[in-house]
Amino acid sequence: MKIRQILQGKSINALFSVGSGETVLDALKLMAEKNIGAVLVVDNDELTGIFSERDYARKIVLKGRHSDDTLVRDVMTPNVITIEPEQRLEDCMQIMSDKHIRHLPVMESGKLIGIISINDVVTAIMRDQKTRIDSLESYISGSPY
Repeated sequence: MKIRQILQGKSINALFSVGSGETVLDALKLMAEKNIGAVLVVDNDELTGIFSERDYARKIVLKGRHSDDTLVRDVMTPNVITIEPEQRLEDCMQIMSDKHIRHLPVMESGKLIGIISINDVVTAIMRDQKTRIDSLESYISGSPY
């Protein structure tokens, strides 16, 4: 299965972002409103970072900083690891596992086109397994698909 297929299968494929000059509080409000665990940081139509709940916990809470006067650029993860739409689901899982990340922006020809979360990966695997099981059950029982 390709990353493009996962993006197409997502019920909501909206890209939510903040600018690096916005406050952490603004980013957190957007994340809460959209019920997402990370937000992309985009400046001048270019992906410049990602800000996640993990960044908040480690770089704000544990360091005694304040969300309303800390800028996203000061605590975001820069140099974002990305994936391309023609890469395989297995590639995505390997990257997430090796790098200990839960979100992978999807880039095509230098343009941001989506984001894959660990939840998207699990959902895709479950769907694929269900399809395989249904096919095998039909084959075993002699029923047409």
